[in-house]
Amino acid sequence: MKNLLFLLLPLLVFAQRGKTGDSTFAHRLPADVKQKGTRSELLIINQTDHDIIALVRGQYDEYIRHVYIRTQEEFTFTEMPITRFYVQFKAQEFYFEDLERTVMNPGIKHSFEFFYDPKQQVNYKKITEAQFFKP
Repeated sequence: MKNLLFLLLPLLVFAQRGKTGDSTFAHRLPADVKQKGTRSELLIINQTDHDIIALVRGQYDEYIRHVYIRTQEEFTFTEMPITRFYVQFKAQEFYFEDLERTVMNPGIKHSFEFFYDPKQQVNYKKITEAQFFKP
């Protein structure tokens, strides 16, 4: 019996990890915002050595969408609304906000690579969990 538990334990731990594309915090955030017909996309690439949750906010700090992205993987948001936007990240126990604001126009395909490097902290600012989860 002990041997069976020992063999199943790694499977239980592995099952806890999300998959790229999961809406991990759907229960804590508003409904996703999509705008059909825009043909606008946002590709987010996770270049870190750990999984992240990326959250996209509009120009008035309104929630647009979020996604779980495993380490060294990427995810593309489609049907992005036409707005200025920025990205927030939950990486391990920390929360970050990208300082760059980007304009999303019809038919545009933007890409964003997240590679947190403490030497490049001018690109990001730390935020609180409350700021990350605000509606």
